[in-house]
Amino acid sequence: MGKKHDQADAMDAHRDYLTDASTQFGRKDEERDFLDSIGQGPVEEDIQVNVGDRVKAVREERNLSLKDISQRTDLSVSLLERIENGSVAPPLGTVIKLAKALDLKMGYFISGEENRPYTIVRKSDRKVVSRYNSEKGAYYGYAYESLAPHKTDRHMEPFLVTLHPSETAEERSTHDGQEFIYVLDGVMEVRLGEEIHLLQPGDAIYYDSTVPHLVKCHGPERTVILAVLYSGR
Repeated sequence: MGKKHDQADAMDAHRDYLTDASTQFGRKDEERDFLDSIGQGPVEEDIQVNVGDRVKAVREERNLSLKDISQRTDLSVSLLERIENGSVAPPLGTVIKLAKALDLKMGYFISGEENRPYTIVRKSDRKVVSRYNSEKGAYYGYAYESLAPHKTDRHMEPFLVTLHPSETAEERSTHDGQEFIYVLDGVMEVRLGEEIHLLQPGDAIYYDSTVPHLVKCHGPERTVILAVLYSGR
């Protein structure tokens, strides 16, 4: 029974991996090469944000188990474990679900404490959350940077997002709220339900996040977008 149980757990973890399509690089040089390729420069420890550490700290502070969070978010326990131990960097849709489950604004997990009436973000001070993967020699993923850390009572979450050419399983995301996206550079592909749209620099889109959606880079070049999310709080 023990061996079968372990195999089942392994299959669940693999299925979550295919669905979430987001694990960390195995080596620092791979991580550095990826961030260099999307123009983020060399990896510095002080600019990386570990979302999992903050999720775990809040969960334990509130005496909630991983199973409790799983029931509130429909995310599997195995996926939550990998988010908390840092082996998976969650996409923005997953961060929204975690924030709702813990009754916090999603920006807390990216920016930390919210205790200012305004916030100014200098280019050199932006904190990067990277989501990337390596499978069969193909590198892909995206990085996002909060543009409004520490602002109290904010109703919007603005991000600068860099999309990298992707070969991921094309799973659409759904969550509460709305999203506005403005394309700054490159070509973005957005899939809403059964529709597919290509947006060029200067194009914008606004949609309900409850519609199954996927935003990705289109073509061989990176895409940079300004994304403003409202989580429905």
